[in-house]
Amino acid sequence: MVALQGELINLRSLKFEDLAFLYSLENNKSLWELSQTQKPFSKDVLRSYLETAQRDIEETKQLRLMIISKTNEPMGFIDLFDYDAYNKRAGVSIVLLDMYRQKGYGKDALGLLVKYSFNELCIHQLYGNVLEHNLASICLFKSVGFMKVGLKKDWRYHKGVYKNEYLFQLINYVF
Repeated sequence: MVALQGELINLRSLKFEDLAFLYSLENNKSLWELSQTQKPFSKDVLRSYLETAQRDIEETKQLRLMIISKTNEPMGFIDLFDYDAYNKRAGVSIVLLDMYRQKGYGKDALGLLVKYSFNELCIHQLYGNVLEHNLASICLFKSVGFMKVGLKKDWRYHKGVYKNEYLFQLINYVF
């Protein structure tokens, strides 16, 4: 089980006990624009997901970690997705409960994941996709060294509106 300790938070692998928290976050309609979710997840579907979440990133092509407080309270998730072992890259996404946003927790979590990705997984490049109007996420990615490298016009469609999305990259030049 992955357990990473930061200054403000810890990251750990998912457990079956996380089902209720996972269910509440995945089915929070206010987050669906970010996750591109279009319908609710059942507890059975999420239970099945938790069974596979313990598998190796090489097999599943993703890694989801729980962001927890120093007192073990669940705060959110941080993910590696679209893991590509050949090209040594992966996407990054993060979600925190509203009460934990813009307090340094996300920066600590993202910084931990970057170090883990570069040092343990030998990833060369991480990327993030951020909606153009999501200024908090733009600042978060920039705060740990991601560079804005592109704009995808009309990339996301949500509730009848197309929105632009930035592409951020962080490249590990240390071999």
